[in-house]
Amino acid sequence: MAQEETLVTRIERATIEAMKARDAARTSALRMAKAALQNRAIEKRAPLDDGDAVQVLGTLAKQRREAIEQFRAGGRADLAEKEEAELLVLQEFLPEALSEEQVRQAVHETVAAVGAAGSKDMGKVMSALMPRVKGRADGKLVNALVREALGGGA
Repeated sequence: MAQEETLVTRIERATIEAMKARDAARTSALRMAKAALQNRAIEKRAPLDDGDAVQVLGTLAKQRREAIEQFRAGGRADLAEKEEAELLVLQEFLPEALSEEQVRQAVHETVAAVGAAGSKDMGKVMSALMPRVKGRADGKLVNALVREALGGGA
């Protein structure tokens, strides 16, 4: 195999394997991911590269995390567990998430690199930082850490 396998191809292969293994929960989660990837490719009118695929999967993972919170708050542990199982499947295909400390380090490096002096430079820092952590860190966490670093409070 001369060419490295794309993320979309890996998900398609994993879907087939899950179907053969009769793993209904995994098959369902992978089909959902595959459908989202196909929809994004249609919107883009071009095949997805790995960066686009990671972005789509990151969005799906974020939706699962939010749903888990909502189901737990509503006392629906059964539905929260289903979402957690889907999240675990999605995380297999996402790059390893950065720890809060790694994000904090990236924030400080970026603040220093762009010469940010205060909260007015928030946009400058975020636009320089987000490509570095895209798909590997939660946007809310990044935003909070940038505000903290710029002295805008948490």
